[in-house]
Amino acid sequence: MKKYFPNSTVKIDNEEKMAGQAIFTDDIVFENALTVAFVRSTICKGKILKIDVPLLPEGYYYVDARDIVNENVVAIIYSDWPVFADKEVNYYGETIGLIAGPDKSVVLDLVKQVVVTYEEETPNFELKESIIHKHFSKGDIETAKKEADLTYTETFKTGLQEHLYLETQAFLVYLDGDKVTIKASMQCPFYIKKAVVRTLGCDPDKVRIIQPAVGGAFGGKEHYPSLLGAQMTTALMKIKKPLRFVFDRTEDISFTTKRHPSETTYTAYVKDNKITGVEAHVKLDGGAYIGCSGVVLARALIAVIDCYTIPNLDINGDVYLTNTVPTAAFRGFGAPQTIFAFEMFINHLAKAAEVDQLEFRYAHLAKQGDITAVSGRFHDPIIMPQLIEKAMEMSDYKRKVIEYSKLGSNRGIGMSWFLHGCGFTGSGESTIINAHVKLVKEEDDTVHLYTSQVDFGQGNRTTLKKIVSDTLDYPEDKVFHESPDTDHTLNTGPTAASRTIIIVGYLCEKAAKHLKEQWVSGKRIEIIEPYVAPPYIQWDDEMMKGDAYPGYAWGVNIIEVSYDPLTYQCHVEGIWSTYDVGHAIDERIVVGQSDGGIAQGIGYGMLECMDIKDGKFYQKTISDYTVPTSMDLPYMETVLIDNPFAYGASGAKGAGELTFVGVAPALALAIEQAIKRKVSKIPVSPEYVMELVENGKA
Repeated sequence: MKKYFPNSTVKIDNEEKMAGQAIFTDDIVFENALTVAFVRSTICKGKILKIDVPLLPEGYYYVDARDIVNENVVAIIYSDWPVFADKEVNYYGETIGLIAGPDKSVVLDLVKQVVVTYEEETPNFELKESIIHKHFSKGDIETAKKEADLTYTETFKTGLQEHLYLETQAFLVYLDGDKVTIKASMQCPFYIKKAVVRTLGCDPDKVRIIQPAVGGAFGGKEHYPSLLGAQMTTALMKIKKPLRFVFDRTEDISFTTKRHPSETTYTAYVKDNKITGVEAHVKLDGGAYIGCSGVVLARALIAVIDCYTIPNLDINGDVYLTNTVPTAAFRGFGAPQTIFAFEMFINHLAKAAEVDQLEFRYAHLAKQGDITAVSGRFHDPIIMPQLIEKAMEMSDYKRKVIEYSKLGSNRGIGMSWFLHGCGFTGSGESTIINAHVKLVKEEDDTVHLYTSQVDFGQGNRTTLKKIVSDTLDYPEDKVFHESPDTDHTLNTGPTAASRTIIIVGYLCEKAAKHLKEQWVSGKRIEIIEPYVAPPYIQWDDEMMKGDAYPGYAWGVNIIEVSYDPLTYQCHVEGIWSTYDVGHAIDERIVVGQSDGGIAQGIGYGMLECMDIKDGKFYQKTISDYTVPTSMDLPYMETVLIDNPFAYGASGAKGAGELTFVGVAPALALAIEQAIKRKVSKIPVSPEYVMELVENGKA
């Protein structure tokens, strides 16, 4: 492996995970811990008239909204989600209460005996009334309209997606003296702490979050564990005994948050084969509660024209509430929805304009110094032409795209271009997160790094430790990256938004440089490094104008498919990818992120169908929710091209979300060519292919 990844190192947790020795939440043995199971709504919308709880055996307890200590609300970005449903329920499976006791089978039986009487109301499953609206404009769209010689409109849809992390949601809560202590499967320890403090109304010093090993997250453990933490600690305050649960897979799929479904409509105005203006309306289904949907919408809108420059824009976006499971964070956070839509749109637009698709896209590709969709600027060098040419060379794209266009060919090849903003939007890093890294050299000259970044498989602990070791020019076995513990770790922000390396990694590098300057052998030295935003970051959140991110990562995916006209099934035959992630701190870890992101993107683009009827998911087990396996993935080739970023550790930018956001459009464009029909929604399932082939137009 060293031959291919000369700058890579062995991951910190490699040996313990290979040996099955990693300690996950379910592995933690806690004497006398009671098992918790949840009482959930059996309707989608209605008023709660009465709750009849069976006579509980000694040692068993019931907890609901009447036991809330302070506030019955979960502290998320927008706080509208109750800890326990009180007077009403708004989605099937909403938590009304919980039962705790020593015998799991008895607890589960008691949950079934709880009878809730409702005054049922008519639920809403359509995008009717906007709860959050955002708008921004750029240039002069009216002039673009008047002068256009071609106007083209199209709508694109994306569906729900389940995170399907290997480790389901799991929690252990207990009192350590008078301190509420939580060990859980999570990705944002300080989010949970904030939620618990608000629900209990206690001093922050009375809440401690300790992170064990975590088996995957993808955004599904960003906000949802805040709800679980508030519920479990409310019960802890009443019962005063250790409590634990581990969801089974059906419960996890049925009731946890999902990716936002979307509907995006574009109208383009073209003059002399150049897009002079675009109007767009992005609609997101937020489910029953807003939570973080406003921020997901913001990122979707910022990515609304992907990696292109268009002078005149008028962009609207809305979040709608429906009586379904709330939608929330998921890898890409809104950008996959609009990047899919615009990549399809610009290709369809080129065809409508009767111009070469590749040349048309090149003519609009963003360049350094261009004004972004939200009137910021692309400050850094953009090497997309290099990425595109390399990907086309690797895949033999130019030859194949001509060959597969011929009638009778059942093959297709599709290429997507994309970008992803790294870090929290606008001033979020400096004003909301305000991250601080702690680096300590002890008297024995070992170095200890403290961050709140959670390693749920992506290699954060390894990469951040490596940054410190490389900067100090100090042996890796003398540098330790401690797992998050809110009693000892400063808040470096959530493990989300492609921010870990570009933001926290940069702080680690700066802290290590300062430590190196002050190094005295045998002396304890502590460095606290605060985040300072690049000077060009100016952002108006209300107007959605300015520099949205410290920097952007860029990528190209090319996917080849074959199509079976008898079964309407498409098979992926090859995937070629090139990325600009600045400078890869560890090439093997980044390529691993690419492999995983591509696999998840293949699922999003063609396999992962999640249907709702009467507010309930049809697919709620691994048997009926189809995700890619190793048999679905073909030859994959990934190339990283260096383009160091001035405000990143050793020039690094984010990679985790980038490797997902462009897969679905490349796949859909490949299928489109193979079946000779226009694709306008994902997933492109065999049923949808059949519908297009039998009824659609080329």
